[in-house]
Amino acid sequence: MTEPFVQPAPAKVNLALHVVGRRADGYHELDSLMVFADIGDELTAVPAAADRLAVTGPFGKGLGNGENLVTRAVAAFRARWPGHVPFGLDMTLAKNLPVAAGLGGGSADAAAVLRLMASLGETEIAAADLVALAASLGADVPACLVSAPLVARGIGDVMRPLKAFPACHVVLVNPLVPVATAEVFRRLQSRQNPPMPDLPEPMTRPAQLGIWLAETRNDLEPPAVAMVPQIGSLIARLSQAPGCMLARMSGSGATVFGLFGSSAQAHQAAHELRETYPDYWVAAAPLIAP
Repeated sequence: MTEPFVQPAPAKVNLALHVVGRRADGYHELDSLMVFADIGDELTAVPAAADRLAVTGPFGKGLGNGENLVTRAVAAFRARWPGHVPFGLDMTLAKNLPVAAGLGGGSADAAAVLRLMASLGETEIAAADLVALAASLGADVPACLVSAPLVARGIGDVMRPLKAFPACHVVLVNPLVPVATAEVFRRLQSRQNPPMPDLPEPMTRPAQLGIWLAETRNDLEPPAVAMVPQIGSLIARLSQAPGCMLARMSGSGATVFGLFGSSAQAHQAAHELRETYPDYWVAAAPLIAP
């Protein structure tokens, strides 16, 4: 029996997300500090006669087994590098993250496919070429290829991985209300906002990070809160948790994160959230180091 190939698809968290412009083609220019939590979806695959995808997990029904970013990524990879993977892939995607949640779930899944397929060939694929293909699939897919702390600019395709980052933990909570990214951007009041301040380098202590984050924003948070008021309530609740350095919405929502320097405080906050909001999705996890 062939051992399955396994690729994690970690949750993306935008600690800061500034919308700094809009291009002529309609895409928004962003300036974002992205990190990845050690929790997410998982892709497994075994060799097969043809490519197939089954979706399982607690949020599998929200995705279905039809065309999605995973199947698009497979097709795009095979079109770009025909013959690199000389066999089909019978894939199973365990969908552990809520759908349309601001955690880059679909992008992370697509990136997992690209990493997996690139690793299965006998020749090496240049990282820049893989990033270019990732960018054609979605703005967050290039960053999800890296799945480590980075600054993303442009439409997400200009990335600067960070060499150092403090050991931190996040609590993630989602009211299980999907938020349409396009609608959040449509409601955005200003598309020409100041960029993030310069990061201190090296940034090695949680206190350093907390001070820097106090000068940043998620420009998508106000329109998302107007659409889903529970987001604002969760931010207020998490910000009061002992040890929480920052509570903010991730991406275009509706997931809210709390940033902690202590694993014990993060897990305690998650425990209390589960008791208060038994119908919400709640998770606690360390951030993936550089």
